[in-house]
Amino acid sequence: MPTPLIQTRDANLELMSGTNMLHILKDINLSVNPAEVVAIVGPSGSGKTSLLMVLAGLERATSGDIVVAGENLGDFNEDQLAIFRRKSLGILFQNFHLVTSMSALENVALALEIAETGLPLKEIRDISAAALNEVGLGDRLNHQPRALSGGEQQRVGLARAMVSKPRLLLADEPTGNLDQDTGALVIELMFDLARKQETAVILITHDRVLAERADRTLVMNRGQLSEKTQEVSL
Repeated sequence: MPTPLIQTRDANLELMSGTNMLHILKDINLSVNPAEVVAIVGPSGSGKTSLLMVLAGLERATSGDIVVAGENLGDFNEDQLAIFRRKSLGILFQNFHLVTSMSALENVALALEIAETGLPLKEIRDISAAALNEVGLGDRLNHQPRALSGGEQQRVGLARAMVSKPRLLLADEPTGNLDQDTGALVIELMFDLARKQETAVILITHDRVLAERADRTLVMNRGQLSEKTQEVSL
């Protein structure tokens, strides 16, 4: 058996809301292998995005262990977590989060610069252009986000998330702001890139058809994660 890329052990997350303590994640035990694509479904407010935040080191688990790429995130300070994200993670957002003053090429190149690869600028730009070409935007390199459709912006986001060949891609409702056909295209590109680069994917989605295309589907409900064994209202 391969060594899991992700291994969580009895992970809990509790957050204050006013004067109340909310138990967001409850004893999460999750194992994801390298290059595996895992979809997580569940109703709104069930803890899906919070789980991604914990796996990215953007929230700290209240208790339990979060091990990603052999690193226990609980052992890291904030600077070390930032380095971990730069080196190991790609993140694809629902709302694109592109830098509006930058071109598509500059948005993707920024990810490589932040990753501190040590590559010369020309090579960074060449790699970024190739990444955009892979998602069908070779003719949009110099377009700023306002000149791109929603689907094109999300493809820039995908190129940016994958350009450094991360070991793990976290995708939070990446088709939520797209129509069905455009969303299907983005997901097809995401799956193709992930499998080509042997990147593991955790995909949060409300789309059951999309979830069924993953290697495995898990259900989050009221902060608890389980194998998909029953219908859950989304």
